Amino acid sequence: MTATIIAPDTVAELVGDAVTAPSMHNAQPWKFVFSPDGHVIELHGDPDRAMTRTDPNHRALHLGCAAALFNLRVSAVHHGLRARVQLLPDDSRPWLLATAAIGGPSDEDHELAALHAALRRRHTSRFPFSDEPVPDALMDGLKGAARLEGCRLAVPGDWHIETVLGLVRDAEHREDIDPLVREETSAWTSDAHAPTGTRRDGIPAAAFGPRSSAGPSPVRDFGRDHPAADRGWAVFEKRPQLALLGTPTDTRVDWLRAGQALERVLLQATSDGLATSMTSQPLEWPELRWTVRDPVEVMGHVQMVLRLGYGPHGPETPRRPVADVLEIRE
Repeated sequence: MTATIIAPDTVAELVGDAVTAPSMHNAQPWKFVFSPDGHVIELHGDPDRAMTRTDPNHRALHLGCAAALFNLRVSAVHHGLRARVQLLPDDSRPWLLATAAIGGPSDEDHELAALHAALRRRHTSRFPFSDEPVPDALMDGLKGAARLEGCRLAVPGDWHIETVLGLVRDAEHREDIDPLVREETSAWTSDAHAPTGTRRDGIPAAAFGPRSSAGPSPVRDFGRDHPAADRGWAVFEKRPQLALLGTPTDTRVDWLRAGQALERVLLQATSDGLATSMTSQPLEWPELRWTVRDPVEVMGHVQMVLRLGYGPHGPETPRRPVADVLEIRE
């Protein structure tokens, strides 16, 4: 049998799809290394893009890199290939988060291939959503998407939503009075007056969304230290539709599974016509994170709080060129 030859251009296309994934503050903390001999793409975390204050154990970094890994899997199937993934393959190389052996052809997982069209349509939306409820059938599909990646998606009840929103406000207050956290967040936020296209990472002013004119909003306000006069004001939904993504335990493997589940859920939601955003503030404070979970649920550890609904899908945020994140070994 003739071995499949993976051209460098194809690898670049796979990685180009992978890096459309979300990451904390759009830091894009990933590096890819392709070894032609074994047709293996290595996924490395980039410690230079870690959040040392709000993500000291690199949990969020793992989630972002794993979301990119899921996109790589989707892209491989779309290209008629298969990606055999191994998580944390080498204990002596802690920043090597996963390997993906690329082979072909792929004749399985058509559900993955169907998500490819959503890769570049998925954007985080910090804009108000309508109060129209997400149908149970769509929510069940999102729960199923999380289960396919070994995780659980739970929909909190009214009292639990109020608890989570209260924890979001608590976390925002903690951030306001912590100069190191504010400095870190500000470093990944583009000034409203900065020339367009000067950065290929971080949160640009166009993605801040409007200010809330009726109480706290359910999204992080990246404009607090970067005022933008043209942001405008808006009324956000009275009862945000939230979902909690969780894992039984809280190991590095759990984080990598959760990141893949997160992206699978986000892509499925985008395919279903939903707008999405993520609310991670209370998960960034250890003393708050445990209380995000419902004590009567079997979910052990919440890895992300998602906001779902109908509304603007948000603007595209910048991405680093593939040449900056991909190394092809000779």
